[in-house]
Order: sequence, then C-alpha cells, then structure tokens
Amino acid sequence: MLEVWPVTSKEARARITRLDVSAALSVPGVVRVLTAADVPGMNDTGAIRHDEPLFATGEVNFHGQMIAAVVGVSYEAAREGAKRVVVEYEPLVPILGIEGAIAHSSFHTQPHTIRRGDSAAALAEAKHSIHGELHIGGQEHFYLESQAAWATPGDDGDVFVASSTQHPSEVQAIVSHVLHLPRNRVVVEAPRMGGGFGGKETQGALVSAVCALAAMLEKRAVRWQLDRDLDMMMTGKRHPFFGRYRVGFDADGLIEALEVDLFNDGGYALDLSESILDRGLFHLDNSYYIPNVTFIGRVCKTNVVSHTAFRGFGGPQGMVVVEEVLDRVARHLGLLPERVREQNLYRGEGETVTTHYGQLIEGNRIGRIWSELSTSAELVARRESVKNFNDKNVYVKRGLAITPVKFGISFTASFLNQAGALVLIYRDGTVQVNHGGTEMGQGLYTKMHGITMRELGLPAEAIVVMKTRTDKVPNTSATAASSGADLNGAAVKAACEVLRERLAPVAAELLAREGVAANASSIVFENGRVFSTSALAVTIPFSTLAEAAYLRQVNMSANGFYRTPGIAYDKARGQGKPFHYFAFGAAVSEVEVDGLTGMKIVNRVDILHDVGDSLNHNVDRGQIEGAFVQGMGWLTGEELKWNSKGCLLSHSASTYQIPAVGDAPAEFHVQLLAETAQYSVVHGSKAVGEPPLMLAISVREALRDAIAAFVPGARRAPLASPATHEAILNALDDLRREAKKVRAPE
Repeated sequence: MLEVWPVTSKEARARITRLDVSAALSVPGVVRVLTAADVPGMNDTGAIRHDEPLFATGEVNFHGQMIAAVVGVSYEAAREGAKRVVVEYEPLVPILGIEGAIAHSSFHTQPHTIRRGDSAAALAEAKHSIHGELHIGGQEHFYLESQAAWATPGDDGDVFVASSTQHPSEVQAIVSHVLHLPRNRVVVEAPRMGGGFGGKETQGALVSAVCALAAMLEKRAVRWQLDRDLDMMMTGKRHPFFGRYRVGFDADGLIEALEVDLFNDGGYALDLSESILDRGLFHLDNSYYIPNVTFIGRVCKTNVVSHTAFRGFGGPQGMVVVEEVLDRVARHLGLLPERVREQNLYRGEGETVTTHYGQLIEGNRIGRIWSELSTSAELVARRESVKNFNDKNVYVKRGLAITPVKFGISFTASFLNQAGALVLIYRDGTVQVNHGGTEMGQGLYTKMHGITMRELGLPAEAIVVMKTRTDKVPNTSATAASSGADLNGAAVKAACEVLRERLAPVAAELLAREGVAANASSIVFENGRVFSTSALAVTIPFSTLAEAAYLRQVNMSANGFYRTPGIAYDKARGQGKPFHYFAFGAAVSEVEVDGLTGMKIVNRVDILHDVGDSLNHNVDRGQIEGAFVQGMGWLTGEELKWNSKGCLLSHSASTYQIPAVGDAPAEFHVQLLAETAQYSVVHGSKAVGEPPLMLAISVREALRDAIAAFVPGARRAPLASPATHEAILNALDDLRREAKKVRAPE
C-alpha cells in the first residue's frame, strides 16, 4: 500500500500566499502530492456545516491544519516529501481561548436559553447569594490506536474504505461528496477499533477521505495511520468550557435560583459543538431540583483545532459547574457539602418531578442510590475518621465527598435515534449478526452476541458478530451517546423475532413427526434446540430446524429496525423530551493531599451505579471502572496547553499525562444497583458507556474538601480544573493568603 504524510499549517491564522509542491515530487518514492485542486467533489469534511476543509485553501485557521498530503511508496518517502513542500504565509491575529472569543464576539452559534420560573426575582429575594466563574479544561482522547484508514479502488468506479471510525455512514457520506460519487459506490467497513471515546465520531473522516482520494487517483491501495503527535495536533479534544454563575439559597442550603452563562470553545469549525453545548445546558441540574433557573449557552469560535465529541458529550462540564456551586453554598454556610447535596436532590418521580427543560423524571432512583451508597460506604463514620486524621496532621489532609449522577440517554438530535440489523441463519444452524454499531473496546459486540444467544436460544459458538459495514446495514447512526447497545440491540432483537416467527411453523411440523401436537405459538428456542411447551422432553436440534427450513424455502435472512419513541425538543422554547430515560449513580471518594507539594492520592472510591438489568455484568463493571478513571484523569491530571501563537504544547505522551494504574484508587468498590430492570429498553438494560465518567467529579470535590481542611473555617475551596498538583498547590496558597487577610488587624 501507498503511505501518506500531511503538510500542516505552522500558523494558527494566516493567509496562504504561496504553495509549491514541486520539490516534494522530486523525492524518490513520492508518487503524488494532494491539494484541494485534486478534489473532484467537495473539499470539505464538516459534520454539520461545510466549514471544515479537507485541504486548506486561501487561509489557515489553526496550527496543524492540513494544506496538502504527500503520497509515497513508503512512510519515509512521504514524510521526506512533506518536508520539501513550500508554504508561505501572511500571518493574521488569531483568536484564542473562550474569553478571547467573548471579547471579539466570535461565536459559531446564537444563544440557546433554557428557563424555568423567575430566576431574577428569586435571586433578589434569596436570603443568601453568591456568584463566581469556572474554567473547565478539555481532554485529549488518547485512544491507543490513533486515527487510521486504508482504501482501495474497486472494479466499477467504486471504492472500499476500512476506517477506524465510530460512524461508518458519516465516513461514507464524506468520501462520497469528496470524490463526487453516490453513496452506493462507497463501502465503509469499521473493524474493531483500539479505542474511540467520541474522538472517532467525526474526526476519522479526514483520514479516510485522503486515503480514498489517493486510492482513486493512483488506482492503488493507500493507508494512513497518524502518529501520536500528528493525531494530537490535528484532531479535536473534549471542549474546554467556561461558566459564570449566580446562585440564591436559604440558610439551610436549599437552592432557590441559579443563573449560568455557559460557553464552550468550539475551535475553528462547528463540528458537533452546538449539540455538545446543548447537553451541557441539559445537565446543569445534574441530580438536583432547582425551581428557578436561567441557563444560556453559546459556542465560541477560536483559532484552534475543531473540538469534538468526548465521552459525556458536554454533560460532564455542565455537572462540574453545578457541583462547584453546591460546594460553594455549603462552605459559605458552614455546612457539610453532602448535607447540602442531599437535600437538593430530585425527590419522587413521574408527573410531580420535571427537569428545567420540562422532561418528566421517570424511574428516579437517585434517592435510593444515595441512601444505599451512604450506608455501604460508611459515609458518616468516615467523615468523622477524616476529621480525626486532619486534626492530627499538619502537612497532609484528607478529603471526602459524595456526588450523584443523572445522565440523559439518547441522541439529542432525534433522527439519530434509529438503528438497523441484518441477521443471517445458515443451513448448518450457525448465525451471522450484522448491525450498525461499532466496537471500540466497550464490549458492544459481546452484548450483541449475548442478545442473539437469548433471542434464538443458541450457544455462543453458533453465532458470529460481523464487522460493521455500510453495505450490510445502511444509514447507521454513530456509536455514541451511550446508545450503541440500546439502539443496535433492539434492532438485532427485532430481526431475531422475525426469524423465530418464520421458523416456528417448521419446528411445529418437525415436532409433529415426533408425535408432538404443537402449534407455532408454543415453540421455544433454547440451548441450541427447539421444543414445544406442550412436550418439553421432545426436542429438535436448531441445526436440523435450519436445514429443514432451507429445504422448505423459508427466508432465513431478516432485517431488524428500531427507532427510539417520543424524543422531541423545541429549542426555541427550551422545552421538550430530549432523552428516552436517565441513568443514575453516585460515588464516594476519599483523597489525601500533601500541603507542601500539592500532590494527591485517591485512597478509596465506592460506586453504586444503575445499569438496569445488565446485559453483561463484567462488561458493565469494566465500563464503570474505566470511565471513572478516565474522568478522574480529565479532572485531576490531564492538561491541554496552547502557547500564545495557538500551537499545542501538550502533543505527545511525554507532555500530556493520562492516568496510569498507579493513579487508580487504592481501594475500588463497584456495585451495580440491584432489581432495576428498565422498561422499554432491550432486555431491561441501561446504557453504561458515558454516565460513570461523571462519578469522578467526586474526586474533584474530595480534593476541595481536603484543601479546605488546611484552613479551618474557610468559606470556600477554590480549585482550578484540571486539579493538577500545581493547581492544588496554587489553591492552597490562595486560600492561605486569603485567611491571612481576614485575620490581619485593621
């Protein structure tokens, strides 16, 4: 296969005054240099708007934007060729950071406003009120397998693309319009990925489009896998957020009003930033009932890479803001944060309880989770133990916090809540399962395998889950929004139900030959055999049934389809039902902070999480543990840094630190909430991919608790996000300086 290396911008914002590729073409092994002039169709990879050029022309808008791509017979040749491409610029002043965008009125979107009650009047009448602001850092996906694709031309003007993508149909759409081909000429296959976390929902399209373009022009197979530095430089991150808040509350810490202006940094192009901001607004309540709110959100436009989906999709950032607020309220009043949190929780369910955007909270389990976890984690006793430890230690303090999670499950764009499946039964009784979801290590294939086993009553070895392909299941939605198992599982189940209905009359006929009077409605599929409820002892092997069905010319290929019911949201009114249901959970975290260095240890974490009737306990437990540690990394250690010229400084494993095994909690207790089957979801299950990440907010809040312990009586516990060791030390210094000012004589 031919290899690719990109030519990228060295400026964050500039006009391109000269582009000369001639020297690159003289490098041995270089076969072509691709630029916008080579694109037969649309030179764009934007997911929502056409604002994301495949190859920059005229102007560059972030440091690392692709201007050209060198195609060579080897990686070394392509990289050497890229060094020879001449690009000259006329630099322009970049807009960097959310506050820079606000100052320049640089936005991708108009404000999105959600209101309930009269927040202004409630704030004016509140006995207590405070205001503040919070910057929340972004996060690099750091999937182990970087962005990758390979493509090969077909025999009839078609093209095949294998892409490390969470959204094969999106890649198909982008490749089709870049090559000016109809979608039926583009087949995209998504093998198992080495991680995604949202970073391969839209961002893989660029790599795939370059491979497909080069393959069609050169009539040869082409592959490209970004090295880590390029991947971090060229692809979007979790969005940095900025919130300004005003909160009114009573003497017991009951929140009466909250106003939040919420901004995210979309980067130079829109990508999915608007939906991500919307989900941030939807989750500004987390698990708390606030009677009067005004939440206003807007996407900022800056000269950095276009930020994108990341596990939680804006929900985590919204939750961090409200947890910041609740801790401030508690310390302002001198109350325990867990007391203030508990009394503000949503109570009851159904028609009596709605979110700030008007959705009924059905199946509210947060009160039960809070109570059960507080007991199992020994919250009261450990609070006293932490106090005793802190009283005896001057330079090291411990902190304790419990935080809840209420996370909405569904794509907020209602049309994305659909999935298809194709299930094939062969004459020997073996089964192939095709569906629109992609496997990125989250166990989706395992869950689809299990659903098929249950529905057809077959052993594991009889079923194979195939790679996801657009020529098997068309018009797929991204495997995202924690809905992969919900949507695709329901589609697989629907296909299996069709097949059972077709096979049941054949089974009844075979059983009749064995002397069993059976009708189709009495047939049971179980343990690789079929039988009638009227005669349990007489069974027919499923393989025998499959052969008999074939000989009787029964169709043993079935499509299944599922659409989530009832999803609708009116953005102009700020009201509706954007989610099918909510996933709930809570975590208690205990940390230890060194007051001289700012270094921290997570001593213990206790989690109780609601996954409904789990499709696979081990997969779900793994998702909870992994999500928690990834969330902890985002909030406490992973720090993205750009310089004043818009160049990403933390662009490799040596400059960007993801959590290692030593950062995981020394004690890690995870329990799944029992007896919690969820109606209207496949096999009573609940989504588990994203919600547990937000449980890690408990670590941040525990760190704030430990910081406050260094200055008894402190009425606030300031802490930057991410709470790096440096940030912790800075917070301690700020708090100590503030305490000295308070104690200083007039």
